[in-house]
Amino acid sequence: MTDSGPTVDTGGTPGSSGPEPSGPRRIGVALDVKPHAYDPATNPELFDGVLARRVVAFIIDVVIIAVPLILGWMFIFVFGLITFGLGWALFWLMSPGSVIWALIYYGVTLGSPASATIGMRAMEIEMRTWYGAPAYFVLGAVHPIVFWITVSVLTPLILVVGFFNDRRRLLHDILVGTVLINNATRAASLRRRGPV
Repeated sequence: MTDSGPTVDTGGTPGSSGPEPSGPRRIGVALDVKPHAYDPATNPELFDGVLARRVVAFIIDVVIIAVPLILGWMFIFVFGLITFGLGWALFWLMSPGSVIWALIYYGVTLGSPASATIGMRAMEIEMRTWYGAPAYFVLGAVHPIVFWITVSVLTPLILVVGFFNDRRRLLHDILVGTVLINNATRAASLRRRGPV
């Protein structure tokens, strides 16, 4: 009896005598390109007035984020007075605390079933991925980071990008893959009202 050495898998199916002539083997990576879910030509009511409402929603959200931070500053100030200045050492926590608070606020609110911050809910707009899925926590937290980076690096004039595309997406929306639309209630009322 002779030893023929180790067996080599030739890529065929188990029990077959050789490789299948089907071409290259798949390695488990798939790219699923999805179409845009919201078309401004067929559904203009989804985008009507979104930019103006978005500005107001942003102001509401900044106020909501700022109020707890102002209360924190006031608490630390009073605590510092009571402790003869020792409590003022806590002021260094306010800078990272404000960033963490803002990221949690945006992540939780945009990751909620409404896919909208409190300001966006007040203005009846919501965030969706460009293929129509609702936003999730990580997307909600990354979205303001990319916003602040693009506005800081490229000046606030970069916000005019929204005037030059049909979906009214800003640069950070395009980079993150999101779109802001009117919520279902507002879109339905605009649809009933018809073109102006």
